Amino acid sequence: AMSAALVGYSSSEEEQEQEEEGGSRGGGAQGLPGASAGRPRLPAPAGLLGDSDPEEAVSDDSSRHGGRVRGFPHERGNWATHVYLPYIAQEEFLELLELLVSHARTYVPSLAAMEEFHLSLSQCVVLRYHWIEPFVRSLRERLAAFHRFFCVADQVKVYTNQNKTRTFIGLEVSAGHFQLLELVSEVDGVLEEFDLPTFYKDPSFHISLAWCVGDLSGRLEGQCLQELQDIVDGFEESAFLLRIQWEQICCKSGNKYFSFPLR
Repeated sequence: AMSAALVGYSSSEEEQEQEEEGGSRGGGAQGLPGASAGRPRLPAPAGLLGDSDPEEAVSDDSSRHGGRVRGFPHERGNWATHVYLPYIAQEEFLELLELLVSHARTYVPSLAAMEEFHLSLSQCVVLRYHWIEPFVRSLRERLAAFHRFFCVADQVKVYTNQNKTRTFIGLEVSAGHFQLLELVSEVDGVLEEFDLPTFYKDPSFHISLAWCVGDLSGRLEGQCLQELQDIVDGFEESAFLLRIQWEQICCKSGNKYFSFPLR
């Protein structure tokens, strides 16, 4: 019943951002404006020098990411792309995270905490290299008029990705849903221009906190979920922490980061 499909976790390098998001998914390069903020610059791929499409820097060595498999095959010139709101974790948030993850591990020992946090506004889609620039330009135009807004993410929920290869614990949004839907509607408009899949029709907006390989939702739902919710509700800072003001939207495409400030 609760296996709301998850977003943006289809590709393996998404999770390698454990350095990693919005990948999922705190406050590392994800929160910084500008392309590939805080990352070492990669040498210009041969494709920029007049060759065929450059290849996204990517590794499919599944031992490097806990046996996860990418949801679509990596092909030369295909860039995994994801639009999201970055959440910069404060110290108190990391304390709450530690409480939640250590408790949830009594049910599922293989659970791993996220190292970066975000709220997805798109699925993970595949862009051809030469589409990245026009895609980002179109996003920038459509998002330019949006103002900063608050939402509250305080409801613990269990998710699986679409092919049930991973399970996540997330904080679902209980207030601010309307503004998020408005943002998704603009992002969807850009995706449609490029003939890419739009967001889920009835999305459960959330910030993922922890994940494990396999479908272990049965172990986490019910009693465990209730106990995790009690931890959130009882956490001294939670009302302050989980009322989030969003200040920028980010787009990650392959190893490039773009940021769009909200007004």
